[in-house]
Amino acid sequence: MRTAIEYGWPVSVFATASGTGSWPGSAAREAAEVVVGELGAALAHLVELPARGVGADIVGRAGALLIDVAIDTVPRGYRVASRPGAVMRRAVSLLDEDVDALEEAWEIAGLRGSGRPVKVQAPGPITLAAELELSNGHRAITDSGAFKDITASLAEGVAAHRASVSRRLATPVVVQFDEPLLPAAVAGHLAGVTTLSPVAAIEETVATSMLDICAAVAGAEVSVHCCGTALPWKVLQQSNIDAVSVDAGTLQAADLEALAEFVDSGRTVVLGVVSSSTPTRRPAVEEIAGAVVAVTDRLGFVRSALRDRIGVTPACGLAAATPQWARTAIELARKAAEVFGEDPDAI
Repeated sequence: MRTAIEYGWPVSVFATASGTGSWPGSAAREAAEVVVGELGAALAHLVELPARGVGADIVGRAGALLIDVAIDTVPRGYRVASRPGAVMRRAVSLLDEDVDALEEAWEIAGLRGSGRPVKVQAPGPITLAAELELSNGHRAITDSGAFKDITASLAEGVAAHRASVSRRLATPVVVQFDEPLLPAAVAGHLAGVTTLSPVAAIEETVATSMLDICAAVAGAEVSVHCCGTALPWKVLQQSNIDAVSVDAGTLQAADLEALAEFVDSGRTVVLGVVSSSTPTRRPAVEEIAGAVVAVTDRLGFVRSALRDRIGVTPACGLAAATPQWARTAIELARKAAEVFGEDPDAI
C-alpha cells in the first residue's frame, strides 16, 4: 500500500461534507435554513432551485454571472444574445434572493465571521459553452472564439460572485464548477443541430486550459463536479483544480486507478455516496460511511492517510428529491464524513 500522502498535506476545504448544488422546491429561505443547519459545521453551499424555472437552473444561473456576455432563451434552452434582457434580469433577481436567504440563515446561526467555509456553484466552461447556442443555432463550443469569450466571462463573473458572497457572510468561499457535459464534449458525443453537422470532440488540452482559466481567476479553492460516467481523467489530472466530485456508484476499475493518481498528486476526491433520489428506506450512517470505505480501500492507500483528502456528498443534485429526503441526505453525508474523519480505520 502507498503511504506517501500520510504526512505533510494541508487539510482541504473540500475534505468534509457538502451538497452538490440543486435543491427541491422554490423557497430560498427555507432551503438556506436547512443547508446551514445541517452543513454549517462542514461545507454549507448556496443552493440552486431549478423548480423556479428560467434563470434558476444550472445554465440559467450563468445569466447572473457572465460579464459582457448576454444570454436569452430559445426553444431548446439558452442562446448567446446581443444584449441583456428579461432572462438575465430574472437570473440576477433569483441569485440575489438566494444570497439574501443564505446571508440571513448564516447570521441567525451565528456563523458570520466564524471562518467556516461556504461553497458556491456555477456551470463549468465546457458545459456552459456546450449548452449555449449561437445565433446560427450551433453550440457555442463549436466556435473557438465564442468558447474562449464565454470562458473568460464566466471566470470573471464567478470570481466577482465568490468575492461578494465572502464579503456578505464574512467567511471564506470556495467554488464548484459543474461539468455534466465534460465527458461528452471530450469524447465527441455532443449532438449537432442536424445529423449532417456533428459536434467534433474538443481536445483534452483545450478542456484543461478552459478549466485552468476559471480556476486561476476564481480566487479560491476550486472543485469540478460531474456525476456522469466515463470522466476524462487526463483532463482533470492535468488541470489545476483542487478537487473532483463524483458519483461513487458510477466508478469503474479505470476510474479508481485515476482517482488514486489524483489523490496521490495531493488533491481531494469528493465521493457522492448518498442517494440523490428518495429511497424506500433511510440507510444508517454506518452504511454511508461503509460506502465511502468501499471506494477508498480500493485506491490503495492506508485509510488514515485519506482522512484529509476525502469528502462526502449526495450522488448528484437533489432537485428531484422530496424536501424531507434532501435534508436527510445532507445530514447523512455530514455524519458519514465525521465518522470517516474521526477514525477511518475503525469503520
